[in-house]
Amino acid sequence: MADILPPDTLKERPPTPAALLSNREKDRLIERGFLGLYRWYTARSQETRNWNPDRSFEWRSIRQDLPPELITVIQGFFAVEQYAPDFTSSLIHLVRRSHGRSHFQMRWGSEEEKHADAWENALLFTGQRSPQYIEEYKHRLKSQTWELPFPDAIHNLVYTVFQERATQLNYLNMMKIAQGKSEKPHLAGVQDPVLAKVAQTIAVDEAAHYNFFLEGVRMYLYYYPQQTLEAIRSIIGQFSMPAATLIPDWAQFQETVYRAGIYGPRDFQRDVMQVAFRNLGVESRKALEEGIRKTREVPDFEGHNPRTTAIWDTFDYGQIEGDVRRLHAKIGDYEKEIGFDQYDPTVFVENPEVPGRGQSEPGGSGQAADD
Repeated sequence: MADILPPDTLKERPPTPAALLSNREKDRLIERGFLGLYRWYTARSQETRNWNPDRSFEWRSIRQDLPPELITVIQGFFAVEQYAPDFTSSLIHLVRRSHGRSHFQMRWGSEEEKHADAWENALLFTGQRSPQYIEEYKHRLKSQTWELPFPDAIHNLVYTVFQERATQLNYLNMMKIAQGKSEKPHLAGVQDPVLAKVAQTIAVDEAAHYNFFLEGVRMYLYYYPQQTLEAIRSIIGQFSMPAATLIPDWAQFQETVYRAGIYGPRDFQRDVMQVAFRNLGVESRKALEEGIRKTREVPDFEGHNPRTTAIWDTFDYGQIEGDVRRLHAKIGDYEKEIGFDQYDPTVFVENPEVPGRGQSEPGGSGQAADD
C-alpha cells in the first residue's frame, strides 16, 4: 500500500488477479477521493467558518477574575496550538505528492493558526499573564520542535482522527464550564460568555477537521481494511495528545484538565475511542483485537496471510461502504455545481474483494461525515 501517492509516482507492482483492484488503482481512487473532499471542505469552510481571532470576540469583556485553574487550562490550550507550524509543515512534507491531502493540510494549518491566536488573546485579556510572560513562554515552547509520531501517512491519518476528536472534546467541556454548567464545586457558577464563545467556535473547527480525517480513514478502511484496522489498533494502544512531551508544565496542565472534568482517561474511552469506533463500524476495542488475531491465524493456500476472509468480520463493512458512497455523492454534487463533472468527475468504484460481492446490495447505516 502506498502512502497516498499519485499513480504516476508509484513503483511497479505485482500482477493482480482478474476482477480485483490493484494497489495502484486503490491508491488512485483514494487520492481522487481526497482531492474531491478537499475542494468540498474548502468551499464549506469559507462559507460557514470564516471567523477572525481578533475581531470575532469581545476581548475587552472577558473576565479578569477567572479561577487560576481555568487560566492554567487556557495556557495549556495556547501552548499546544503554538506547535501549529510544526504540525502543518511535517504533515505537508509527508503527503506532499497528494494534491488533496497536502492542500488540505495548508487549509488545516491556517485554521489551526487562528486557534493559536485566539487562545493567546484569551490568555492576554484575562490580565493574569503579562505580555512579557506570554512572549517568554512562546519562546520557550518554540525552542523545541514537534515531530510526527509515526513515519507513514496511514498511521498519522488514523492518529489525527483520534487527536482531533479529543481536542474537540476538550474545547466543548471548556465551553460548558464557561457557560456555568460545570459539575465541579470549585468551578460551579463560573460564567464567561466570551470564553464560552471562543471554546465553542474552535470546537466547531475541530469537529470539521475530525470529519475530514474520518472520511479519509473510511476510504482507506474500504480499500485496505486489514492494514487500516491494524493501524487503528496500534494508535489506540499508544495514544497521547500532541506536544505532551514538549510543553514544560504538561503534568500540571493535564492534572488540572482532569480535575476540572474537561478530559481524562474515561473521556478518551467513552467520548473519543468509542465515538470513532462507531463512526468506523468497529464494535469495540476487544472486537478489533480479536478480529486481527483471527485474521493472522487464517493462512492462504500458500501458507501466508496477506488476504483472509476473517478480516471482514472485524467491522461493519456495509456501513463503511455506505459512508464512502455518500462521500462520493457529496463530492459529485459539489462538482456539478462547479462544472468539474463535465471534465474530470470523481467516481466511486466498488471494492470487488468483499466476500459475496454481487449477492446483495451494498449499503449501510453509517452517517456520512459533515461539518
